Amino acid sequence: MSAAAAIAVAVSFVWTGMVLAISFLETPLKFKAPGVTLTVGLGIGKVVFGALNRVEAVLAIVLAAIVVLTMPSAAVIASAALAIVVYVLQVAVVRPRMRRRTNQALSGKRTKRSRLHLIFVGTEVLKVIALCAAGFALQLIA
Repeated sequence: MSAAAAIAVAVSFVWTGMVLAISFLETPLKFKAPGVTLTVGLGIGKVVFGALNRVEAVLAIVLAAIVVLTMPSAAVIASAALAIVVYVLQVAVVRPRMRRRTNQALSGKRTKRSRLHLIFVGTEVLKVIALCAAGFALQLIA
């Protein structure tokens, strides 16, 4: 396996692990912890997802650069591109709307129920599947 492919595999699976750990483990569990109110949980979420967004940006850039420079198989290109596009859509469309709702809740405003979290979870699932597909496809061609 080339060094670039090895880095791309690592990036794919590290990114996958971060999303799984934060979106599917930390986020729901923090609201079950004793003494964590909705306000505290939302505040923690803003900080954690802000940090995750920055790390994901770096990982997306590294993955995109390797794919562009090495032009691996179509399966790798498609799955990596899908993961990156989903991330960009989350950052550009979904997360800003979620941030607005969080800010409203933190300022004491009542908000109507929304499907926004379901959309976010769906995009996270799609991103994880795409990242795993990219990582496994990279290993198969090496």
